[in-house]
Amino acid sequence: MAGMKGKQSVRDMVLSLGLILLAAGVVYLFVPHDDTVPEPKRVDYRVELLTARRAAPYPVAAPEGLSDGWTATSVRYTADHAHWHLGFADPDGGYAAVEQSTRKPSEFVESATQGASKAGTERVAGRDWDRYEGDRYDALVLEEQGVTTVVTGSAGREDLTVLAEALRTEEKPAE
Repeated sequence: MAGMKGKQSVRDMVLSLGLILLAAGVVYLFVPHDDTVPEPKRVDYRVELLTARRAAPYPVAAPEGLSDGWTATSVRYTADHAHWHLGFADPDGGYAAVEQSTRKPSEFVESATQGASKAGTERVAGRDWDRYEGDRYDALVLEEQGVTTVVTGSAGREDLTVLAEALRTEEKPAE
């Protein structure tokens, strides 16, 4: 009798496991699966740009004339070190951002490029930018009087150059 009870317990456990797997399979079949990459969330940065241009102690840069493949995905201006951020998804799906700040250049570049190292210079739109390369982000860096501009991200070098070439500033009117 004792041997029979043990065989029934094992059989019942196997049957239970089979039913559980069958139920899980049915649930899996009826739950929709969407493997497509979602479109990045588009943001309108015009109001934040106007606000930053009024508040910042330097000419705030934003791109003009980028192709439709570029999508603005994030924007913010913080008074702390007058930090301007404008992020984009590039046409190839990479990430690129414009960062500007009055923070100490060495600290700001380290943070904005996520630890990239200087790898040379590049002439972009008539100006010499420092080129940085890193494990995560590459960047173009322009240090000017009182402000550092960084074009950075996981986007390819060509796309970072396109973004840097498109940057325009609006000079503050004399008060």
